[in-house]
This record gives sequence, C-alpha cells and structure tokens, in this order.
Amino acid sequence: MVKLAISDERKHGLRTGDVVEVRSKEAILATLDERARRDGLPFMPEMLPFCGRRFRVQSIAHKTCDTVLASGFRRMENAVHLAELRCDGSSHGGCQASCLLFWNEAWLKLVNESDADTDHPTTPDDRPAGAHPYSACTIDSLIAATRREKTDGEEEIFSCQATELREYTTKLRWWDARQYAKDVKSGNVGLGRLIRGVLIMLFNKLQAANSRFSPRLTLIHEGRKYPFIAGALTTKTPKRTLDLQPGELVKIKSREEIVRSLDTNNRNRGLSFDGEMSIYCGRTARVIKRVTKIIDERTGKMLHLSSDCIMLAGVVCTGNYMQFCPRRVYSYWREIWLDRIE
Repeated sequence: MVKLAISDERKHGLRTGDVVEVRSKEAILATLDERARRDGLPFMPEMLPFCGRRFRVQSIAHKTCDTVLASGFRRMENAVHLAELRCDGSSHGGCQASCLLFWNEAWLKLVNESDADTDHPTTPDDRPAGAHPYSACTIDSLIAATRREKTDGEEEIFSCQATELREYTTKLRWWDARQYAKDVKSGNVGLGRLIRGVLIMLFNKLQAANSRFSPRLTLIHEGRKYPFIAGALTTKTPKRTLDLQPGELVKIKSREEIVRSLDTNNRNRGLSFDGEMSIYCGRTARVIKRVTKIIDERTGKMLHLSSDCIMLAGVVCTGNYMQFCPRRVYSYWREIWLDRIE
C-alpha cells in the first residue's frame, strides 16, 4: 500500500485555492459502489479526462441550491468544485447545461505548494483510505449508470449529479448559522460579502413574510425582493431575433430595458430574469453557445428548447442573493436582452 496522500491525513480540510490532483481512474473506481457513486454522489464518465491532472479548488461544495424540487438549500459533505471543471454532456445525450462538477474529496489528493508545478502523475495503485480492494465499479457500469432503467418504448431517462442531487444532500435551513461560518472559514466568501449578503437575505425574508401575512405593511417596493425587479406585461412578451453564434461579442442591456420585456412573473416567454442576472446588466460578454437541449433535473428527460436561449462566458449565478451557493450555474439569456457588438 502506498503512503497516504496529504488529503487523507487532513480529512475534510480542503480550502479554496488549494492545489489538488485528481486520482487515477483505477483509484477512483475503487472508491465507487456498483452504481458508480461515493456517499451517494455519482462519478460520471465526463470526469474521466481529468484523472491524473492538477487543478485548484474553486470552492468548497458544502451546500447547494435544490434545482430538482426548488425546495431551498441542501447540505453536502466532503465535496469541492474545481477550477471551472464542467460537464460537457458527452455521456448524457449531449446535454448543454455545462454544470459545474462535484468532486468527492476521496477522488482528490492535496498537493504541496512547493510541488504544485512539478510533474508527478497519479499511479493506478494510489487508492485513498477506505477504497475497496476489488472495485465494485467498472467503466461499463460507470457508463450504464448514466441512464435509469426504463420499460420498452419509454423515453430515455438520464441520471447525473444534477438529477440525483437530493440523494447525496440533506436539508439545510437558512437560519443555520454554521453554514455562513463555513462560507468564510473555507475561503468561499469574504467577510464583507457575507455581511452584505446576509443583510439582503434578511430583508428579503421580511418582505416575503409581510407580503404573505401583513400585505398592508409591504411599503417598500410593494413587497418585492431586492433588487426589486418588477415586470408588468400581462400580454404575450416580446421577441427579438439576432441569430447570435458562439464567439460573438454582445452587450447586456440595462435592467430597465430588460424589465420592459418581462411579464408579472419576471419572465420572457417562460424564461426568468432574476436578481443574480441583473448584476451583469450593461456588461459585455462572449456567446458560448445557443442552448437547445438540457436534462430536466426533476424527471431526467431531455428537454428540447425551441426558443432562443443564449449562454454567455463568465455570466453565472454568483450566489450573492442565493445564500452564497457556490455552484455557479450559467444564466440563460433571451436575445431581446442582448445587443450584438459588431
């Protein structure tokens, strides 16, 4: 047995900015059960190309928003996000959501800063503590785990980290102060950002409570949550066709311009515009792609999008108004919210 890696000795001690090495394919397979999971978290075929390579920890994934049932927030254990490593959907029907991947700490080794720039590849026998002597998971079972069982004629149902999120997380209440202490201690959030975000969250909770129980007390922006986005259209929302293509440069319109295209639910043809998106108004960004299909995280079925849906480089949910969720989900944009820069 090889000497344990530093990450085994400093269990659960990774911090934002640490350099880690993804273990070898063989070592990771040895940590997985027959469903290709570790502590309920799936390891997906899209993650294999990163084995043996080194990356910085982007954030500690100790919590995440519930994108399956939209029930609030979920607590996670022993997981991180690495330097914008995202799923390319290649083993999941070409899903274009580009989700940030979750990495169980057992799949990683901490690298000394003095050794961070040296070439020291992972070896197949470099198994972490608790690995099975004989792996219950193979590459074939890894691929098989990307689909759920179905009956003849049933639509293909996908299984991934996003669809199974509730299987490896637990309920997290917003008032649990330990999560905010961990946000700062892990390096995910600075103290100033934390204080501002908590104050905004408390204000929004008050607005929501007043609107529900004492509507006559909703004197601030009619009870709306900060940053007070208020679409007003009651008829069909407008459309604009730009035929934007990957690589093109665009400018995001002002918030006032975008709000004029929204209905009373702050949607344009079903697509939401929220506070996290408003912080990018007035900025320029490059088009990554036109999103035409994504997996429905609740059902596992592939959704085919007929309306314009644009993904922009670096334009992600920051978590500032979302309890500091570190997941950095890409925002989707209607072309009517953008101007092409020639």
